[in-house]
Amino acid sequence: MGDAPSVATVGLRLAISEDVDRLAELRAVVLRPDLERLGRYDDVRVRQRFRDAFDPAATRIIVVNGEDVGCVALRREGEAHWLEHFYIATSHQGVGVGTKVLEQILDAPALYRLNVLQGSPARRLYQRHGFVVDQQDAVDVFMTVDRRAQPPVGDR
Repeated sequence: MGDAPSVATVGLRLAISEDVDRLAELRAVVLRPDLERLGRYDDVRVRQRFRDAFDPAATRIIVVNGEDVGCVALRREGEAHWLEHFYIATSHQGVGVGTKVLEQILDAPALYRLNVLQGSPARRLYQRHGFVVDQQDAVDVFMTVDRRAQPPVGDR
């Protein structure tokens, strides 16, 4: 195996409609192990669900050292901001990219919500950033962090 990629520069850029197929494929690759473990993987559905929900205006492309390596969406619903479609290429997982993205995304004082698949290692990342479990079922874990009364992540 080679060296882990450097994550010196992690940025976000606005998605465009032409990103949809590439991001749907990324979703299928990233979620496949967890969905298979849960008995929920469907080769067509995993991509179509992303295409149906994709909103370029709410989606940012994760860029590491000039390379597109993932995406994240933030959607407003009532008082909450839903963190959705947070996918990082497997080549860039476990090296701090997710942490740097969350530090940028969670910078406003707001209520943030998300759901993560049962057993996903991403749950530990969310817990490190203060997310707590609201409810769960056999497939999904719903989590929340309330940053309205807390300083931004970078100020702690």
